[in-house]
Amino acid sequence: MAEKQNIVTIDGPSGAGKSTISKLLAARLHYTYLDTGAMYRVVGLQVARAGLDLDAAGAGEKLARLLETIEMHLAPGAEGEETRAFLAGEDVSEAIRSPEMAMAASRVSAEPQVRQKLTEMQRSLAAGGAIVAEGRDMGTVVLPQARFKFFLDASPAERARRRQAQLSANGVRVEYDELLRQIEKRDKADSSRSLAPLKPAADAVVIDSSSMTIEEVVAFMLQCIDGKQGR
Repeated sequence: MAEKQNIVTIDGPSGAGKSTISKLLAARLHYTYLDTGAMYRVVGLQVARAGLDLDAAGAGEKLARLLETIEMHLAPGAEGEETRAFLAGEDVSEAIRSPEMAMAASRVSAEPQVRQKLTEMQRSLAAGGAIVAEGRDMGTVVLPQARFKFFLDASPAERARRRQAQLSANGVRVEYDELLRQIEKRDKADSSRSLAPLKPAADAVVIDSSSMTIEEVVAFMLQCIDGKQGR
């Protein structure tokens, strides 16, 4: 059995609060936060800008060339802000956070070439440990050697409400019903795909945060981590 590393994985569906909670948890543990969702969004943005139809004939070769040349860089955001994302030197932090890019990220994540490319990048970044990695298959596929694994969930209705509030705070108006539809559509796509479907790792602690505050979730995770370290 591979030795467990001091890595925390937080998987879960879109809008469950993974990013916010992962950043807070990383800060409390003095770990580095790895926003893998942003990486898939950057690829989705590049695919959209290239006008690449992933369902068209010959799309595989074009996607392979795109992945060979993509220049992606992530940087920590200011306190309370999302991870900053750069594509070929351009700050695309705002561009990747739209509901459309969330769907684009889900679409590209179903492509084996994309998952292989980003999985290699994520494993390289986490090689030294002391990482909080959030995504959809961190604990099951990318970093199964993580010592601490969580699966963060919330009802679709609550996730749509949170996402609407977040977008509104950034000056973006999106109808609640449209957000709920997109979340349910992405949930279905992520959980039913044949490659690395969204599901809890067998050894993950599952948390339903529907009626929990952010601080309550972080405190519970720290309690689980402290208890496991004590053993």
